[in-house]
Amino acid sequence: MARAGHSGTVVGSAVIVREKYYWPDLQLNIWTIVMLATAGTILGVNAQFMQIQDRMGLGTPWIMPYGVTVGALAIIFIIIEIVFIAQRKLLPGIMMLLSFILLVLFIAGIIGTAIQLFAGPNINNQCNTYVFSNAASGPNMDTLAFLQQRNICEHSCQCWQAEFAFWIIGTVFLVWMMIMASQVNSNQYAS
Repeated sequence: MARAGHSGTVVGSAVIVREKYYWPDLQLNIWTIVMLATAGTILGVNAQFMQIQDRMGLGTPWIMPYGVTVGALAIIFIIIEIVFIAQRKLLPGIMMLLSFILLVLFIAGIIGTAIQLFAGPNINNQCNTYVFSNAASGPNMDTLAFLQQRNICEHSCQCWQAEFAFWIIGTVFLVWMMIMASQVNSNQYAS
């Protein structure tokens, strides 16, 4: 084929094929909502703990900024996912890769939080040693201080437990996303 003013030959031609992937809407929506809740909880609890540590003039354990970072990365991942869904360009390979990266980070989060909750001088032991063993009673300032400390300990322990639970939930849902993306890649959801 020669164009006007140009001479030459066509050696070959390329055909652009765009494969369409079918994602299960309900499963993808449930996954997105649960992972947003998971990432938000992990980010929020750790940000609150960092603020408390800073206010008290204490050092910040590595798990707290780690949790804020991983929570933020998970939210960014979900925003990217939503943008690709809106453009109808959500690729299973990208979802598998990003899910695997987050899975590794979430497993490290489980381990770090478990150490804080269950190992050595953990949260429960500290509260039992310094707060619950010194129970005060009667209408005085010591009783008010004890009740406030007990409330702080219970709230802190519940936040750690919630964070631990959400690290596990996130891990399970990331494995689920890897399985679902694998199934989408092999067209198991195609109509």
